[in-house]
Amino acid sequence: MHRQCRFRHPLHALVLLGLVAACGGGDDGVPTPPAPGPLTITQPAALASNLTGDVTVQATSSDPMTVSVEFEIDGAALGTDTMAPFGTTVDSNVFASGQHVLRARALDAMGRPSAWSSVTVQFGGSRTMPGGFSRNTAFVSGLSSATAIAQLPDGRLLVAQQGGTLLVRQSNGAAIGTMLTLSVDSQGERGLLGVTPHPNFAGNGFIYVYYTTTQGGVHNRISRFSVNGNTAGSEVVLVNLPALSATNHNGGAIHFGPDGMLYAAVGENANPALAQNLNSPLGKMLRFNDDGTIPGDNPFCAAAGNLACAVWAYGLRNPFTFAFDPASGRMHINDVGQSTWEEINVGAAGANYGWPQTEGHTAAAGITSPLFAYDHNSAPDSTSGFFNGCAVVGGAFYPGSGPFPQAYRGSYYFSDLCNPVVGRVDLSSGQVSAFGTATGSPVGMLVANDGALLVLTRSNVVRFSAP
Repeated sequence: MHRQCRFRHPLHALVLLGLVAACGGGDDGVPTPPAPGPLTITQPAALASNLTGDVTVQATSSDPMTVSVEFEIDGAALGTDTMAPFGTTVDSNVFASGQHVLRARALDAMGRPSAWSSVTVQFGGSRTMPGGFSRNTAFVSGLSSATAIAQLPDGRLLVAQQGGTLLVRQSNGAAIGTMLTLSVDSQGERGLLGVTPHPNFAGNGFIYVYYTTTQGGVHNRISRFSVNGNTAGSEVVLVNLPALSATNHNGGAIHFGPDGMLYAAVGENANPALAQNLNSPLGKMLRFNDDGTIPGDNPFCAAAGNLACAVWAYGLRNPFTFAFDPASGRMHINDVGQSTWEEINVGAAGANYGWPQTEGHTAAAGITSPLFAYDHNSAPDSTSGFFNGCAVVGGAFYPGSGPFPQAYRGSYYFSDLCNPVVGRVDLSSGQVSAFGTATGSPVGMLVANDGALLVLTRSNVVRFSAP
């Protein structure tokens, strides 16, 4: 006959592990006690600003099963306290000034956790990077209206300038020369907007560019060039997009995905209705074979050979930048908003991101809501915290290995044209925090072959590195 075990007093939680073992851990039909309920972070307050020095973090739990509390900052462990009142401290000087997220959860004697409770706060001061990092604001300088950056397997950097020149730099940022000069229309947001090497560049020497041409009317084009040394040869035109009317919302980023396909982010050319029109390639993420032909397995391909068959995802306003995680294949699309919200979206075949019907977080049926959205208002709020700006840019996935400390790996980095704060999305916790500050007006980002984070601005490249 099984013994019946009962817990009649809160102090019995301290010996819960042994008692449950004696009872068979629930195998004899006795219910296993529930995990602790959520706790409350009492200090600091949500959206507390300009915190300096050692910041005290305290949490309380009304659940008698709580025997310890685990604390985190930005998804990284801060420690565990086993005595009430539960608390810890964090040295704000170890982190960049700006937004950070503090979390806590209760644990019972069996180690079972409650749900996380969190508060978003701001660390004061003027620190431009985390402790232990270095920042070189003139890794590359003297650029003229830069728009995109890429790196070749041998380390050489390619920097696109809006006026039509593609510069080539050594891996240490030193100038080499001009790889390519294109005749472009650079009015407004037009011009040379995107560049990427072929995944087998070492074997075929191919680079791809996205630019605004006047040949046959003003329109955006994707072309391929063969590189010999530091010079690009003759052009092979792969894709001609529709004629342009407005000078803005061109998109322009191009990258190869882990599937070997060429993806191109295209704006809706200031015609919002086109973003929802599946007969138009504008306001979309497009997907091509590496020779510019259209894969037959694209989600909306009903008539092979039609440019609309290239549509892979839609409902985008002006996806100026996007990035792939080379390890997982995950895609993030940075969609520049109108007057309120900037979006970081998770790329998915067939997804509709809602523009112009929705902007920012939404529960609308059939719409993929952003992973993170921040507004244009400088006042902090519960949705976007302390992040604000006018045009989201980036981004770059930092791999699970590299010279960055573990806490900063496996994250997605981004910035904003009007606010040079470099943000970090911890992909395991979902927390969004400030990593550092660039200089100038950011337009792109890259994790270099050596593990440094490069932030491209209109006039320079800022390099963040860690030993």
